[in-house]
Amino acid sequence: MTRRVTENYDLVVCGGGLAGFTAAVAAARMGHRVCLVQDRPVLGGNSSSEVRVVPRGSTTYHAYAREGGVLAELMIGERMRNHEPIFENGWANSVWDLSLYDMAQRTDNLTLLLNTVVREVSVEDGRITSVTGWTSSAETDTVLGAEVFLDCTGDGVVAALAGCDFRSGEEARAEFGEPHAPLEASEATMGNSIHFKTKDVGHPVDFELPEWAVEYDDPDFFYAQGRVPYDVRGGFWWIELGKPWHTIHDAEVIRHQLTRHALGVWDWMKNKDPRTREATRNLALDWLGQVPGKRESRRIMGLHLLTEHDLVRDEPFEDEVAYGGWNIDLHTPGGLLAPTSEPTAAAGYDLHSTESTTAYVGPFGIPLRSLVAKDVSNLLMAGRNVSATHVGLGSVRVQATTAIMGQAAGTAAAVALARRLPVHEIPTAAIRDVQQQLLKDGCFLPNVVNTDEQDLARSATVTASSEAVNLGASPGDRWVDGGLRENTRHSSGYLTALRAQWIPVETGPEAPGLRTVSVLLRNHADRPVEIPARLQQVEHIWDYRVRTGAVLAETVLTVEPGEHWVTWEVGVEATALRVQEPGGQYVRVDLASAPDVEWLRAGRILPGAVSAFEMSPGRMRRFGDGVTMSHRITPAQRAYRPISVVRGAARPHRATNSWRSDPGHPLDQWLQLAWDEPRQVGTVHLTFAGHLLREYDHTPTLWRDPQTVRDYTLQTWSGEGWRDVLTVRENGFTRRVHRLPEPVLTSALRLVVHATNGDPSAAVYEVRCYADAR
Repeated sequence: MTRRVTENYDLVVCGGGLAGFTAAVAAARMGHRVCLVQDRPVLGGNSSSEVRVVPRGSTTYHAYAREGGVLAELMIGERMRNHEPIFENGWANSVWDLSLYDMAQRTDNLTLLLNTVVREVSVEDGRITSVTGWTSSAETDTVLGAEVFLDCTGDGVVAALAGCDFRSGEEARAEFGEPHAPLEASEATMGNSIHFKTKDVGHPVDFELPEWAVEYDDPDFFYAQGRVPYDVRGGFWWIELGKPWHTIHDAEVIRHQLTRHALGVWDWMKNKDPRTREATRNLALDWLGQVPGKRESRRIMGLHLLTEHDLVRDEPFEDEVAYGGWNIDLHTPGGLLAPTSEPTAAAGYDLHSTESTTAYVGPFGIPLRSLVAKDVSNLLMAGRNVSATHVGLGSVRVQATTAIMGQAAGTAAAVALARRLPVHEIPTAAIRDVQQQLLKDGCFLPNVVNTDEQDLARSATVTASSEAVNLGASPGDRWVDGGLRENTRHSSGYLTALRAQWIPVETGPEAPGLRTVSVLLRNHADRPVEIPARLQQVEHIWDYRVRTGAVLAETVLTVEPGEHWVTWEVGVEATALRVQEPGGQYVRVDLASAPDVEWLRAGRILPGAVSAFEMSPGRMRRFGDGVTMSHRITPAQRAYRPISVVRGAARPHRATNSWRSDPGHPLDQWLQLAWDEPRQVGTVHLTFAGHLLREYDHTPTLWRDPQTVRDYTLQTWSGEGWRDVLTVRENGFTRRVHRLPEPVLTSALRLVVHATNGDPSAAVYEVRCYADAR
């Protein structure tokens, strides 16, 4: 006999993937009663141990673009306690599931309803009043009433049942003028995938293909059509099927067909392919997914439809609440049944190919209006069902991007509840509240900085025991990376295309200007080579324009045969810089193509200083996985000043936005905030350096970022001396919020760093202080 119960909340979030999870946690942390409804027994959606797609996002293509907020907290915590290595697909054990479950259990105001499928939605006067979920294991229907609802179901189930307008399939190119759209519209969508994982058992093991599985025997299907099994341990994203089936209604048919094909792929690798047969000799099939991961189905129409043009626009959205940076990743309809796989893979991942250059976008802002449903007054959405065209979705659909969209939607819902405003009004009437709360909660917005009037740190004078200076970086420099993996496949130092290096410089009344720039070059020719060089100012770390319109100096460098430091007298006065940030910003040195000459990489990554190459005429792309080319500058630049921690951006962007202590000075090192008059301090927010340069799947097991502060003490000035308020040991998180045991009236606050997780410098991106302890 079915039981029927009724529960009421402030906010109901439907869908427990990363978008729904971050939305629910964000809103609950803001004090609202939240119910998170999930149709599976575990949280995480496609990232869970049921599907095993590792969350990835903007950092795959852009340096220092790693997503923050709730997602960052999850990924950092999981890596610190998980023994299992990551690879792109097929990995994810229950430690990841438990990380989400643990956070949910530790979040006040958050109720979980797992194994519950939403199958009814009640709408009155253009407003959702309740959703009803069926929990088969408990034979219970639960009617969930709320003021605001979030549809993070992926398939847009809530919105569809509420009668909202939605799109599916491909728009014709003529409708929005999107270059990546097909000439004719179609119902085709990107397909579903399952993955597999193997285990090295230490001795040869056989595999016999079941008679009902698909058998492969054509090498061209894999190596000429973009389905290369790079990592023989498992995967692969290209085990995908969609067309001719419907990704929702034919999901079970697709699941069975994917199982047949996945076994066939493993049989090919294990028993037939001469390139992989030996490498898989001792590998046994350990896991085969049976919950297909979906890429695309319904897209709910919102107040703004995100198109391809929004992925490359120059003008920021006023209601920017998240960002994207994945490429326009449109998988070929049909997947394994199509003539080729995803276009950039079919082109062999050639970074200069048309497929790669035209798909490269971002980082770009995402507007809140694309997360607000237009047809009901109290519904937001996040995830792959947001308001976007098929092409627009091709970039924003990846999990790390959907996660920060989720936190944005949850935050917007919480602001709507607190301000008692309809969600349709939030993008205009309360967008600043949403943006500032997101920044306060550890998210990053490319075009918004901290202007929080309640943040006492913004009015403080900031000093430190020491500070690092920028003199450049050389091959012999040591970088403590803690095992952080780098993909070196496209990192040759030869100048096969124009190459650029970002240089953090000091600005302000006491800035010394830039006298010389030296680069370490190795000429492999038997004659001198001349290389045109240009020094120009750039707006930020993702300014990929080859010509920025702000040239500071130009010359031609002569490189003799062999390896040489080549010095250029640039003679740039500080007054020549168009000051964008108080205390620091970026210039960039560009060397023209010279195929016989190698620009040697530095032995470390200079914090906040990466390089790029000309991918297509006039447009650059990050070089390698984010590396620093060998260069020296004079005079030394104060690029890591204490004032950086109150500039308003908690990561390298328009400047390094980081205080770093002098690595030649031993720890302890301290950072101090002082006020003219005593202030009451009840809460302190600390953002340490780390976890931003490379993707999550590049990090090893049980990992802590060496840049992150490990042991530290907060002190307050009592008028007679420093008093310890709290001490933290064995920290691995980049963001810590400390509510003091009781508010303290003080004229100064000091952070004393006793140890990092390996870096010789203490490094802090941001400090915030608030009067109360909430």
